[in-house]
Amino acid sequence: MPERVVATNRKARHEYHILERFEAGIVLKGTEVKSLRQGKANLSDAYGVVEDGEIFLKNAHISPYEMGNRWNLPERRDRKLLLQKREIKRLIGGVTRKGFTIVPLRVYFNEKGLAKVEIALARGKKTYDKREDIRRRDLDRDDRREQKWH
Repeated sequence: MPERVVATNRKARHEYHILERFEAGIVLKGTEVKSLRQGKANLSDAYGVVEDGEIFLKNAHISPYEMGNRWNLPERRDRKLLLQKREIKRLIGGVTRKGFTIVPLRVYFNEKGLAKVEIALARGKKTYDKREDIRRRDLDRDDRREQKWH
């Protein structure tokens, strides 16, 4: 069974410099897995925090499962991320430095059918960095158009 992406955080690559990526398991309860399998998740406002030496995903939206009735959980509850101890230490070391944050990039099911979150240690971009990226992307697009015609 190939990897199946459920949700991506498209804003993350525009807003942040991605420095290092990690694959984390996510603690889900009740009908959240069924809702994820239907592709009902949103990471646009989500972020990671460190609490008591553990990493939590905050503000990630997983819609209630339609058939779940009373077993559904709050849509934006905090969800614990499962990482190896050395990865957690690396993230804590990065977050304690000024300007660094934990950003979720995508939620997906791996080949074994387990729900995973790709998170990144990232630094926020300044306005001029964003403009530079847009300018570079436009130039690349123009170059491809030129090559296509010649």
